[in-house]
Amino acid sequence: MSACVPMRFTPQFLDELKARLPVSEVVGKRVKLTRAGREFKGLSPFNKEKTPSFFVNDQKQAWFDFSSGKNGSIFDFVMQSEGVTFPEAVERLAQMAGVPLPKVSHEDQQRDARRKTLYDVMDLAAKFFQDTLAARAGAKARGYLADRGLTAATQVQFRMGYAPPDRFALKEHLGSHGIPVEDMVEAGLLIAGDDIPVPYDRFRDRVMFPIADLRGRTIAFGGRALEKDAQAKYLNSPETPLFHKGGTLYNIASARQAAHDGAQKIPVIAVEGYVDVIAMVTAGFPATVAPLGTALTEDQLGLLWKMADEPVLCFDGDGAGVRAAYRAVDLAMPRLKPGKSLKFALLPQGQDPDDLVRSAGREAVAEVIAAARPLADMLWARETEGHSFDTPERRAALDARINEVTATIADESVRKYYRQEFNTRLSQFFAPAQTQRGNYPPRERGQNYGQGNYGQGGQGQNWRERRPGGGNNWGSRNGGPQRPAPGGKSLPYVVMSQQLASSPVHRGHRLSVPTREALILQAALNHPWLLHDHLEELASLEFRHADAERLKACLIDIAAHASALDAAGLKAELEARHLTEVMERIALSITTHSVWGARPEAAADDVLVTWQQLVALHRQWHSLTKELKDAEQALGQDASETNYLRLRDVKDRLSRMDGTEALIEGFGASSGRGVRSL
Repeated sequence: MSACVPMRFTPQFLDELKARLPVSEVVGKRVKLTRAGREFKGLSPFNKEKTPSFFVNDQKQAWFDFSSGKNGSIFDFVMQSEGVTFPEAVERLAQMAGVPLPKVSHEDQQRDARRKTLYDVMDLAAKFFQDTLAARAGAKARGYLADRGLTAATQVQFRMGYAPPDRFALKEHLGSHGIPVEDMVEAGLLIAGDDIPVPYDRFRDRVMFPIADLRGRTIAFGGRALEKDAQAKYLNSPETPLFHKGGTLYNIASARQAAHDGAQKIPVIAVEGYVDVIAMVTAGFPATVAPLGTALTEDQLGLLWKMADEPVLCFDGDGAGVRAAYRAVDLAMPRLKPGKSLKFALLPQGQDPDDLVRSAGREAVAEVIAAARPLADMLWARETEGHSFDTPERRAALDARINEVTATIADESVRKYYRQEFNTRLSQFFAPAQTQRGNYPPRERGQNYGQGNYGQGGQGQNWRERRPGGGNNWGSRNGGPQRPAPGGKSLPYVVMSQQLASSPVHRGHRLSVPTREALILQAALNHPWLLHDHLEELASLEFRHADAERLKACLIDIAAHASALDAAGLKAELEARHLTEVMERIALSITTHSVWGARPEAAADDVLVTWQQLVALHRQWHSLTKELKDAEQALGQDASETNYLRLRDVKDRLSRMDGTEALIEGFGASSGRGVRSL
């Protein structure tokens, strides 16, 4: 086919069209396709047939018609199905992709020839860095890699190398092979300029990570500094004729092959850095990639979608990681298509993938990836969690924000279903609670209190607070009319994550606030400095009781918008928000006096230790509830003895946690308490 390619259509331009247009999208305009494993199949457009023999493989960027023996690329398909010439096919596909046609010029032809030369230059540089790492000069770099758990085999697999500290080491090496300085500069290997009399090596005293294109050719480098006082910890190649950092991903060639060979059974994962990619691959996740010093771009998102319908974006479990996840949501929303979305996995606080692999092993990473949340859940969490919706205006604002975001989705079908989904969520989220004038709603046959789904609609129902003097207010069980709360007031709206609302533990809602949740909030009420130092930590906690979740949301809102407050000022602010009864119920829920660090008279050291213990135990409980849900689902799908024992084990561990609020040896000593109290 190359023999008929006009010179004005460079290989790079044709590759760009292939990258932007999956074969299934081009063929799908003329052939009704259905997924068949890692491929698509349909009836041949060239022969009449009843049994599909036409197959499309996006990974191979090719189609195959076994009824006629025809096959080829997107260009071949357009030519043969529409009866046009190659230039006409390219023009139609360029219009389809929204890519302007290149201008015919002699310079373009020369530039294409130079690119071939630059590939050779980059390959020579990669070999030089590899050889230097293996030589005596690379001892320090080898020590660093060994400390990071990167074996010699891993170093070879990823072609890692070392750039020596000499200013002209690479320059002299390439020069000895006849490479002109101009080529070294154009490839981004040397630093040059009008104010630099002699160009010198860009990378010095750095561990080197070659960056390859889709064909596995080295196009750039990333260098990790070994000296702590280096100006940049990581340094990437500049933009060159070969390298556009927003248009490729680290490890893209190997990951694409792994995703293809795995027939979509292997998750495609995007992490944040080179070492994270290497750690994930060596841990058994070969289809892992990373952006190159930038936030995820549109082109990189397109590359991910070529490898998987729902790639997983894995972010560090800190505030920056959450913000990066939300930026990815905004990037993806306008570009969603039927079957194409994202999942989001957030790592434990303070850990990146490399840390987690080394500290907890592959299974811990697998659990994080398996628990990845759909894009819709991330969007919902961003707009709801940590916010209060206790007024009609605030609820209207949420509705408007949701409509504004979903309106950005270009695909009409996806936009329709997102609006349906979020209209349902909003309806459930703001559904008024029903008042039962007895002590409890009528018990259904075989139903035990504290178990089952009492809210209308089952999973996802948000429970309302128990009001004093008026019985217990439960969500409607039968979809009947809703009654107002005592005094003619509607019950408050409570911010609660979708994950928590649908959890087995939340469905088995308890009337009183769990003691551990009450202690966490009481500690924050008595010691407001915790809100300043540990606000993100508090925001990340999910509480099972509506009162606890509501008070948490208000504390976060106050801490984010108010100046520093003491305990009295904080409680006054909460009282102004009509939360006096909630605070009283929180206090009444604390039936133990042993957890000294939550009390107002506790010293700061005791408060901090107690807080850390409470948060750690709460997170452990939350992790177990997720295990419980998975175990229940596994038993429902396969009623084997193994799954039964797994479920029983999780329930036993949850049972052992009940009543465990803090396990602190000798706490209270800093507060002048000489006697240990547990």
